[in-house]
Amino acid sequence: MSGFIDTRIEGGVATLTMNSPEDRNALSRPDQCDALADALVAADARSEVKVVILTGAGPAFCAGGNIKDMKAKRGFMAGTPIELEAGYRRALHRIPLAFQAIDVPVIAAVNGPAMGAGLDITCMCDLRIASSRARFSEVFVRLGIISGIGGAWFLPRIIGSARAAELAFTAKVIGAEEALDWGLVSEVTEPEALASRSLELAREIAQHSRVALRFYKRLLRMADQQDLRGNLDATAPLQALAHLTSEHAEAVDRVIAALDRNTAEGRGG
Repeated sequence: MSGFIDTRIEGGVATLTMNSPEDRNALSRPDQCDALADALVAADARSEVKVVILTGAGPAFCAGGNIKDMKAKRGFMAGTPIELEAGYRRALHRIPLAFQAIDVPVIAAVNGPAMGAGLDITCMCDLRIASSRARFSEVFVRLGIISGIGGAWFLPRIIGSARAAELAFTAKVIGAEEALDWGLVSEVTEPEALASRSLELAREIAQHSRVALRFYKRLLRMADQQDLRGNLDATAPLQALAHLTSEHAEAVDRVIAALDRNTAEGRGG
């Protein structure tokens, strides 16, 4: 696997760091796409992982496509139109498909600019926390291209069709506070607090049942494509399985014990 992704796993939390700060974690090579997709698949396959944090090394989260490689027609941006199409399908498209397949919640810790594909990758995550230094732009039309990684699908689902159209058609850059106002991110922190706050949120999630977290994420993802009846039909078998897990039994025992303690303390008072 490429060194583009550094993985650290601790306490049920897998932190994946895009590690190419010299070019602002830009994407242009198939091995980079494979590294990110493979890291997501590997984290999902590990039973101890309950949450993933995705962030970038250095001052940027991800600068999108590498402009110099666009100019030189390198990586998956090389070749004839047919070769370019095949390159996108083989390389870049692995990333959104891996995000859609992963069952554990993913938090984007947006440490700096997330431009083009970088913005689209944040939208593939379930939760987004931004440093006050973060900037966001769907920059593609400024370069005479479109999002090749699914921005037209992800953006409207996060911020609505009108906001998505505004970002897509103007290629404007918005700051962290405006992103918060638009609902693109759920929280803004000072730069030095981003890592600790993201980890705090991840640990808050990781205290819960691995099975329940995975099932709930699956249902939320399916709901995008289902009517109510379809989602209810999917819920019933997953809930039946969840009821039979040891994690459910242990959680119920903890809640009952806490209720009993509270009742006893109330009587004692």
